[in-house]
This record gives sequence, structure tokens and C-alpha cells, in this order.
Amino acid sequence: MSERYIQSVDRAIDILELFTPTVMELSVKEISDRLQLSKSTVHGLIKTLEHRGYLEQSPVDQKYKLGLRLFELGNLVGGGMELRKLAHPIIRELVEKLQETVHLVVLDETEIVYVEKLEGPGALRMYSQIGKRAPLYCTGVGKAIFAFLDEKKQEEILSRTDLKAFTSYTLTDPTEIRNHMQEIRERGYAIDDEEIELGLKCVAAPIFNHLGEVVASISCAGPNFRFSAEKMEHIIAEIKKAAQELSKKLGYRV
Repeated sequence: MSERYIQSVDRAIDILELFTPTVMELSVKEISDRLQLSKSTVHGLIKTLEHRGYLEQSPVDQKYKLGLRLFELGNLVGGGMELRKLAHPIIRELVEKLQETVHLVVLDETEIVYVEKLEGPGALRMYSQIGKRAPLYCTGVGKAIFAFLDEKKQEEILSRTDLKAFTSYTLTDPTEIRNHMQEIRERGYAIDDEEIELGLKCVAAPIFNHLGEVVASISCAGPNFRFSAEKMEHIIAEIKKAAQELSKKLGYRV
């Protein structure tokens, strides 16, 4: 660890990041065991986080959960995202036109983060949810970004990513992934055909900023059986159009 890091702050963040949609509450012992820290160390960190509103303790079982202060800060981040504001009316229009779920994601280091999701009628439960992170190499929204990064950045991401198979359709060989990214770059959009989740299909296109850098992507996703060849053509055209419109709003010029 770099000497510029403050260990206590780093450990406090480790505690907060233990909580997930499937792990909503944790006891002091559970946190201690997961982080391999002493109970006394964990207790001090927890009490500080609780004092500042980042954790709350249940009076019933004494376990801890994330506090409202994180929700407040999260709203500040989400509310301050220019792209999300610009995209909202476009996303709403897409959902009305396509009758499927639309996602907006941004690039963060070696992953993408879902910053907006608007479900269409008859939406199925999906891998995606606002705030969730996902890999670049096997999601439609991720690949739409990955393909338009420079080669150096692509190689850095490949070297730092665990290329695991989520389904039997997931590409995990680096050479195959590189070739696939080139295909996406040439056609201008990406398709996730059950690569992250069986039965799910996704069409995504990249969004560029005023410097011509890919910074985000937008997608339409739904069950595979609803994506006929005719509907796919319509979805591809609409998603590309939306991505171009958002890029233009960010100052991108071809």
C-alpha cells in the first residue's frame, strides 16, 4: 500500500464496501472475520462511522447497516451528473418507442457503473441496477465503451480483469475479445447475446465527450425471445441515434 494512504480511512471504506444488495446487515464479528481485523479495531471504526451517520445499528439484533448519510451523498453525486440529466428525456423517449429497458452507464477505471435505468413494460429481473458495477468485456454497455478505448487502455483493462465466464456464451480469451472489439468499433454498436445473463439480449452504443473520448454508453435490453431480426434493426437505429444525440450534447463533433 502507498505510504500516502491513511490506513484507518482505508479500513473504514473497506467496511462500507462489505455491504451489498445481498448483504444488508453485518455484525461486528462478521465484519472482523471478513476483513481479518481484530474486534477492537473494527469496533472503533464502526462507532466512528455510526457517529457520522454512515452506519446504523439495529436495536433488535445489534447488527449494522448502511446509514442515511450515504444515501444523501449518493443523491448529490447522482444529481450532479450532467450526463444523467441530459439523458433522462432521451431515455424516457426510448423506453416509449422500444418498450424495453434502457440503461445508461459510465466508465470508471476498468469497469462500468450503471447510473440510470428505466424499465419498459414487462421488464424481467436483470443483472443491472443503478450503482452496480459490471465488467467491460461481456456486457453490451461495457463492450460499447471498451471497443472505442485506445489500445493501451484496452490492454491495461485486459491485464487487470478476471476474464471469467458468466455463461457459456461469454468470451474469455483475450485474443477473441480483441478481435470482437475491432468488429464492434467498425459497426459502431455492441450486442450482448446472453454473455452476462442467459436469456438476456442487449444493444448498446458509445457516447463521446467534447474531446472525442468515449465516456459512457446507452443500451436497450430485454429477453432474447422479444428481439426479432426486425425489432433488432429498429433498436440498433434508435440506440445509435440516442448515443449520437447525447454525444452532441456533451460537445462531441465528428
